[in-house]
Amino acid sequence: MDCCDNRVTAYSRREMLTLLGCGFGSMALMGMFGRQALARGVGSPMAQGMLGMGPSALGLDAGASSLAPKAPMLAAKAKRVIFLCMAGGPSHVDTFDYKPALAKHDGTEVDGRGVRRAKLLGSPWKFKPHGKSGLYISDLFPGVASHADSLCLMHGMRTDLPAHAQAFLKMHTGSFQFVRPSLGAWTLYGLGTENQDLPGFLTIGPPSGNGGAQNYGAGFLPAIYQGTPIAGGGGRGRRGSGGNESLPNIKNSELSKDAQRKQLDLIQRLNREHAKQRGATEEIDGVIESFELAFRMQAEVPELMDLSGEKKETLELYGIGSDNTDRFGRQCLLARRMAERGVRFIEVGHGGWDMHRNLRADMEEKCGEIDKPIAGLLADLKRRKMLDDTLVIWGGEFGRTPYAQGDDGRDHNNKGFTMWMAGGGVKGGFNYGSTDETGAEAVDGKMDMHDWHATVLHLLGLDHERLTFNYAGRDFRLTDVHGHVANDIIA
Repeated sequence: MDCCDNRVTAYSRREMLTLLGCGFGSMALMGMFGRQALARGVGSPMAQGMLGMGPSALGLDAGASSLAPKAPMLAAKAKRVIFLCMAGGPSHVDTFDYKPALAKHDGTEVDGRGVRRAKLLGSPWKFKPHGKSGLYISDLFPGVASHADSLCLMHGMRTDLPAHAQAFLKMHTGSFQFVRPSLGAWTLYGLGTENQDLPGFLTIGPPSGNGGAQNYGAGFLPAIYQGTPIAGGGGRGRRGSGGNESLPNIKNSELSKDAQRKQLDLIQRLNREHAKQRGATEEIDGVIESFELAFRMQAEVPELMDLSGEKKETLELYGIGSDNTDRFGRQCLLARRMAERGVRFIEVGHGGWDMHRNLRADMEEKCGEIDKPIAGLLADLKRRKMLDDTLVIWGGEFGRTPYAQGDDGRDHNNKGFTMWMAGGGVKGGFNYGSTDETGAEAVDGKMDMHDWHATVLHLLGLDHERLTFNYAGRDFRLTDVHGHVANDIIA
């Protein structure tokens, strides 16, 4: 009975079974993916309206896949990002921010946050100029220092709070107060991916704390844009300690490939029948796209993760086979392989940088784990002529204080710290911004997380003010209502 005009609608037995099948199919899809997965993709006319732009602005054709490559809004310098994320807050004054005054005043008492009359702690490591540019880099990073002329050291970084969870979320999503899409998700949303058989956003060794999956999540964006985690990172970096990265549940243990194909074809057929009865189904198509991607990944991922075909010289370049560099070396090599295959955003996690004590021993250990793999990654990208259009980023959620905590440690410092970028259109051999004479606070070239996000998006050809998504009646963006592009670092 039609509630509007009281007409009786008759269905044949076949039509009734078809409708019931479509209904149960839709219920199953909603249960498996949740309401977020049913959010409209950027390929739909409604979503294009949400963006505040037509399909041509993002290089879209009507009905295009949500993950299809899209033309950048601006002249892009970089095609992809590799973010080397150091969880815990690495000490800038011991690595990339040279402070001779700190060494000069070592042991001098100062007021520390929450500590009366703390003592300044000069870096135990020497800094030397490297490359033609003469960038000062600590002895902790001899390998990375060999690429000094490719590095842009951003010394004026700062963030809102000196607490790990909040600062880590702010670095990844632009907000620590609300659930928001991550930088990688926004990148994939704006540009799509060049490989339709792999996720466009992969995170190797994803964080288990400090917000967990929210750091690579899609927030209110369609779920197809969230990061796909690859297990096996963030540990102590020893060979044989779980360094074999894996993508969980990549193989269906119950159905053969042919059976899975038949299952997907059935769902697609139900979807088409539903479209005949109810009209356009862009939302359901977006969910089906996730199924199709997962199906295609079964053939692509095993080969991607298999490093046995790499030359011995390449493995040695990344430090694979050595106890302290094997794990992170494998992760960096995987990142290069992913970038080579068109993955848009790759994050590689490395934890253990929260050094309130044992600074000398732990810094030696952690830097020893990552220096050679990072140097190998930069060298490998250069020789493959990929560094120019790959933006490599290194850094953590904040830095450390110039004063000591206890006899051999440093506290959190959100007021000034260093991150660096290489390739992807940034100036190499370049210092941008500065902290005060001891490294306590940014005083020049200040760059908060909104500014950093705006700059990264700009290098990728995305205007941070125009890349928006309508949610709860408001056009949201990664940078909220803030953010300025650091044009001085762009080559």
